[in-house]
Amino acid sequence: MTSDDWTDGWWRPARRVPSPNFSARPPGARVDTVVLHSISLPPGQYGGDGIERLFTNTLDWSAHPYFETIRGLEVSAHFVVRRDGTVLQFVPIDQRAWHAGRSSWAGRAEANDWSIGIELEGLEGDTFEPAQYDALERLLPAIDGVRGIRHVVGHEHVAPGRKIDPGPGFDWAELAARLRWDARRIPPANPRAD
Repeated sequence: MTSDDWTDGWWRPARRVPSPNFSARPPGARVDTVVLHSISLPPGQYGGDGIERLFTNTLDWSAHPYFETIRGLEVSAHFVVRRDGTVLQFVPIDQRAWHAGRSSWAGRAEANDWSIGIELEGLEGDTFEPAQYDALERLLPAIDGVRGIRHVVGHEHVAPGRKIDPGPGFDWAELAARLRWDARRIPPANPRAD
């Protein structure tokens, strides 16, 4: 993958679904970390349009009882990887998506400022599909080619005690083996560095 795969921070192979939930990164922010998450809406249900609607502020809060518990939430991620490996992009990587909340990693607070958020369609504790690892195997090197990724970590690592995703069902060793990156870039399953 080369910078030719990008247009104004949008990855060309992804389906664009622009979200209004983003802001400018702080001046001089060094974007060198990817934070992996998991999401399904409603929880444990896959394949619907709930994630897209949440990230674009068009979710019908009355469509499911769970939605009432997140009413008014304004969040986004840069990317979502569906169960079938389809990649959607909501925010250009040059902008600050609202995915990590209160967070820190390697001595830096506010992960949204310096990270790229990737949501995997899934539920904490469940396993993820081979097609999702295939998609990460394409997407992460593409990001690395334009951003120089130093770390790939989970939401659980940058917000321990507050978040548990992507959870024990995510196979960090599988991701590391597929990418063949230096082990320091993809820490073991339960890293903590701050």
